Amino acid sequence: MRSAGPRDRFLLEGHETLEVVGESHYQDALWRLVGGNNGERVRYDVQAVLEPEPTNPYDANAVRVFVDGHLVGYLSREDAVVYLPGLRALIERFGCAIGLGGVIVGGGLRPDGPGMLGVFLDHDPADFGLRSNYVAHIGELRTGLSDALATDLDDDRYDLSWLHQLSGTHGPEDVLALRRLLVDERDPLDRHFMLSELSRSLYKCRDVLVSALDEFDEVCEQHQLEMGEIRPVLLEKFGGLPLVEMYRQSAIRCQKARDWKRVELWAERGLAFYGTQASRPEAVDDLAKRLAHAHAKIDAVAAGMTRPRSVASQSTASTSAIETLTCQECGSTFERARTRGRKPHLCPACRAAHPSADLSH
Repeated sequence: MRSAGPRDRFLLEGHETLEVVGESHYQDALWRLVGGNNGERVRYDVQAVLEPEPTNPYDANAVRVFVDGHLVGYLSREDAVVYLPGLRALIERFGCAIGLGGVIVGGGLRPDGPGMLGVFLDHDPADFGLRSNYVAHIGELRTGLSDALATDLDDDRYDLSWLHQLSGTHGPEDVLALRRLLVDERDPLDRHFMLSELSRSLYKCRDVLVSALDEFDEVCEQHQLEMGEIRPVLLEKFGGLPLVEMYRQSAIRCQKARDWKRVELWAERGLAFYGTQASRPEAVDDLAKRLAHAHAKIDAVAAGMTRPRSVASQSTASTSAIETLTCQECGSTFERARTRGRKPHLCPACRAAHPSADLSH
């Protein structure tokens, strides 16, 4: 299948990452695009075209990705449904296909053979009618929790009855409950699932709790410290290593902050954890792709290569070092130094009056 040629597309720019999925089905095309496999690590700049595929028998919202006329993958199902309205509006506005710059990364040699190639695109979510710091979908794979629950009564080594103390919403109340449970819990498997649920809850609360992401980082570091004791217990229990979400989620968090050294760190930690014993090979492939992307970004910075910002980003950028925010509790305004990331919802006085709002202990 072929898509619009380079003269029939409008190229958008930006600094945020939009992931392509399903590349494992298009490895032959990707290797042809980069000139073949010589065993070396690949970083190959490309211009891709996003193309709606309403006739897709599995997903009417499907958005496929072409590079030089070759199909190389799709947007995830979750991202496609969010980006498709904006993509259609852009196609109608410009009267042609919509392109994004990006990079093919991966390759090299791994213990199990040549590394897989992956595709990452650069974009500005605002061009698609989304907020400029929109976080693309973070998918989930099997973590082993359901399997552990199914055998909980027959296995005296651990006790997952503490799950009944949680609301199941992964909200602030679950964060506080898990904090209390972890104080006295000593069993490695119980602690593993408690820490997994806590990091998941903190990440989900990132829009409503000021300190959620900082605490997410702390919990993930604690979880990593305990992996030496947790890993053999997981192997004994499951006969393989289930997905540990924190590796992918931490890498994505650092990726959004463009902290490529820490993306590299978390991807390497995850790959070392799984080794050759991952129950879900796609978890290893995902981390390997993120590691290659981090290497490509680090190499680009070292070489002084940067991508220009999109017109939309330039028009909204501010040179001011101070920003004024409105407290959602008392309605007063307050100032703070302008920084990237999420904005506090409460003024300093209200945060002090309601310490649970930022999960202070």
